[in-house]
Amino acid sequence: MRQHIIDRRLAGKNKSVGNRERFLRRYKTQVREAVQRAINGRSIRDLEKGEDISIPKRDLSEPVFQHGDGGFREVVHPGNREYVRGDRIDKPQGGAGQGRGQGDASDSGEGEDDFVFTLSKEEFMQVFFEDLALPNLVKTALAEVPDWKSQRAGFSSDGTPNNLHVVRSMRGSLGRRIALGASAKRELAELEQELAELADEASVGALAAEGGDPLATARRLDRMSQLTARVAHLKGRLAAIPYLDPIDLRYRSRIKVPVPTTKAVMFCVMDVSGSMDEQRKELSKRFFILLYLFLTRHYDKIELVFIRHHTQAQEVSEQEFFHATETGGTVVSSALVLLDQIIQARYPASEWNLYVAQASDGDNWHQDSSRCSEILAQKILPLVRYYAYVQVAQTEQNLWDEYQVLDEQYAHFAMRKVLDASQIYPVFRELFKREGVAA
Repeated sequence: MRQHIIDRRLAGKNKSVGNRERFLRRYKTQVREAVQRAINGRSIRDLEKGEDISIPKRDLSEPVFQHGDGGFREVVHPGNREYVRGDRIDKPQGGAGQGRGQGDASDSGEGEDDFVFTLSKEEFMQVFFEDLALPNLVKTALAEVPDWKSQRAGFSSDGTPNNLHVVRSMRGSLGRRIALGASAKRELAELEQELAELADEASVGALAAEGGDPLATARRLDRMSQLTARVAHLKGRLAAIPYLDPIDLRYRSRIKVPVPTTKAVMFCVMDVSGSMDEQRKELSKRFFILLYLFLTRHYDKIELVFIRHHTQAQEVSEQEFFHATETGGTVVSSALVLLDQIIQARYPASEWNLYVAQASDGDNWHQDSSRCSEILAQKILPLVRYYAYVQVAQTEQNLWDEYQVLDEQYAHFAMRKVLDASQIYPVFRELFKREGVAA
């Protein structure tokens, strides 16, 4: 007899999130295989959507608790019309299960459907990209002793005299003096007004006839004496409030923060010449879309530069890079010259890790291919960490021959062919696989 343990505790807030994460970790291999099967039937433009994946039930088997065979045990059953207390019930005989299928039903065996699990957009992308990384990304040796920079961090009540902030200090002094002297000033104004009124009454009484009340005059003079003493005391209190107190002083505060020692920029270079028909342009666009999704997902600090070229090259926005319709002849070196100019002007190799991905059909003006090889060998490859060239045509022309020489000489130069949309995934993963991970 099987025994099932049911957890009837109420699910707390967001409890399912933790359960979902544990499920993904536990069945990581099955989920990864299911994702790989799923991406074979979808386009790259739909890459960021979620996916329903099926995991075989046999892979989700869980341990169960049950009593072993044999032995004696007491079991309590509810009574009915057939059995009363004290009756002995025979052990039920085992029987064959039933299953449904096409045609006649089977009189033995049982079955369950595969487990269908829905991956969200974020989970799908995480599984797909988890073993990809830009190769040779340099972790600077100074990472254990990072560079630091000083930046403002507000104000503090202690510091050196040269960091004294005069305006904030005077503002604090004014606020303190107002707070300490407000009640005394208010009382002083009231007492001075009363004292002035009594003084006016005394001067009028001095001019009056001697028939005035001497007792009232005495009381008035006594009150004036008290007010005079109190006014003098309040003025002394106000005078004792310091104009500037050490508690008022405020100093500029600065803290040191670590400066990132690795910065990366990815150059995307695409041929848009007349020999690049719509199918080839579409393959190039798909490769760069996948590359763009990969970079923006894994590298928050990375910058992207888009360069498109025919006979002339220009730096464009992402929208223009993928959707502009301008076309013309082919001079690949124009893009490499512009690439070198941008590097020299904005991305010095001493401060940036440089990566280049180029997509083309390989068709180029024959006298220009050798110049491309020279520019790469002399100016660009010595600076970049990685250079990936993807050709979207089968024919190997002079540009491919020139690049093959570079491929043999430079370990950080790679070239591949993509002839169909189904080849984009394996080529991309091969070019950008994480070091030490098989493609």
